[in-house]
Amino acid sequence: MSKSVRLVVFSILAASLLSGSTLGQTGVNIEIQNPLQIATLHWYSANLTTTFTVGNLPHHVAFDGASIWVTNFLDNTVNKLRASDGAVLGTFVVATPTGVAFDGANVWVVNVNVNTVTKLRGSDGTLLGVFSVGLSPNGVVFDGANIWVCSHDDNKVTKLRASDGTVLGTFNAGTTPSEMAFDGANIWVTNVNVHTVTKLRASDGTLIATFHVGLNPVGVAFDGFNIWVSNDSSNNVTKLRAADGGVLGTFNVGRVPTAVVFDGANIWVANNGSDSVTKLRAIDGAVLGTFNVGPGPNFLAFDGANVWVANSGSNTVSKL
Repeated sequence: MSKSVRLVVFSILAASLLSGSTLGQTGVNIEIQNPLQIATLHWYSANLTTTFTVGNLPHHVAFDGASIWVTNFLDNTVNKLRASDGAVLGTFVVATPTGVAFDGANVWVVNVNVNTVTKLRGSDGTLLGVFSVGLSPNGVVFDGANIWVCSHDDNKVTKLRASDGTVLGTFNAGTTPSEMAFDGANIWVTNVNVHTVTKLRASDGTLIATFHVGLNPVGVAFDGFNIWVSNDSSNNVTKLRAADGGVLGTFNVGRVPTAVVFDGANIWVANNGSDSVTKLRAIDGAVLGTFNVGPGPNFLAFDGANVWVANSGSNTVSKL
């Protein structure tokens, strides 16, 4: 056997032994830990002790690369927290905020009672504009160039150019659209009252298909291959193949699941009715854990190492 071949064999064997040793001694699978989690010693499944106080009735959360933004519905404010330690970096006045999304430089906040979306500069919260959308807007998502806002009461989705807020189109979704996700080419919209998700082509808003899921779908997330939908009246999540909408599985979680987020390996589900968050392995939906958070967890965000949860019943956010 040549020296080079022996080195390759040795390297493979060493890696196998290290992997097996790591799994055997600690129970940690390093394959599902990203570099930021490893660097911060995030070997635990979830942090069960860390919460931060925010405004009144926190609703949605978003990550901007360094900070967490939280919409506080009853305060008409948005809090900006430093992700590393939860320090409040700013509080900004908006109108009846719900959904929130980051476009790479700015934060977009949906204003449900006044049918607008507000654009704030991410660095300092400066107001950059307020733009009209449909009736009772709620969910918002960024597609790399444009902001999409779904309007609950007129069954529409509005597409705005992120650079200046110009409306590029308004498109039909299903009945009572709630939340959205982008899969790299398409916008997926949950339609609460008709128990479906709609797939729209992002380039022009063309309706591609509508797929049945569980009862009262609300949250939606993309994992790189599949779409995950939380069904708040059937206490489960549906996994759909993004390419064609084929149902790959339905998985039970806690009561009244309202939101889902992907962390690179797992799907996290906020269980509004049981004050908990469930962690599912994305590859097969296996339950990896259920963790208590504050009362009334609403929506979720992932910051590269931790999952953040808006707890509507305690005016806090949990950092897991």
